[in-house]
Amino acid sequence: MLSIIVPAYNEAKKLPETIKEAVDTLESSHLKYEVIIVDDGSQDDTLEKALSIAEQYPTVRVFNYKENRGKGYALKYGFQFVQGDPVLFLDADLELPPSQIVRFLEYMSADGVDILIGSKRHPLSKVDVAFSRRFLSKGYNLMVKFLFNLDVTDVLVGLKLFRREVLEQVLPKLSVQRYAFDVELLANAHRLGYSITEAPVELSYRFNSRIVIKGIWRIFLDTMNIFYRMKVLHSYDKR
Repeated sequence: MLSIIVPAYNEAKKLPETIKEAVDTLESSHLKYEVIIVDDGSQDDTLEKALSIAEQYPTVRVFNYKENRGKGYALKYGFQFVQGDPVLFLDADLELPPSQIVRFLEYMSADGVDILIGSKRHPLSKVDVAFSRRFLSKGYNLMVKFLFNLDVTDVLVGLKLFRREVLEQVLPKLSVQRYAFDVELLANAHRLGYSITEAPVELSYRFNSRIVIKGIWRIFLDTMNIFYRMKVLHSYDKR
């Protein structure tokens, strides 16, 4: 059974359409699945929308907590309720259309694939991303590749698929709750010998300078802290 974790923070407008598209896609493909929505302390009516969705679809469950803790925390929190294998992370904001889930799953069928991540730079990807976002993303991904020897081109796309065992082994080691959670997750999985494969995605991103200005310094600090804990302190080996 496929388990999908959807972290949501202030996504009342987009969440219903995201879940409906995901459910319709999976139902038409006759796949056994569950959808776990985690309300990350939203300040709008995201929780109410999520609960309403769960009433419509028996395959959807909702979990929440009051304080906003970050996407990484929400994903870890949601994983404790997962019943299936593999496990898919899906953003709630519709930038990654859920209609591509089944096609994405097909890439996981290859032997030896432990982790499948969407990449904007895959030659078959269809992306609508502002140049400024592309520039920042490319610079950051080059930094990540240099620091952690990760042979991937894109670490931050919000569509990722894992064998359950990977998350069981890696998530307890992680401490980042927000901006660099994806990097900490993939770097530790790579360190433990799990394979990471990239797949094409459809993505439409509308650049938001406010978000970048607020988060770019924090993601840099978090990334350097991960490097320090992994390469200098060897903290992850002790957990």
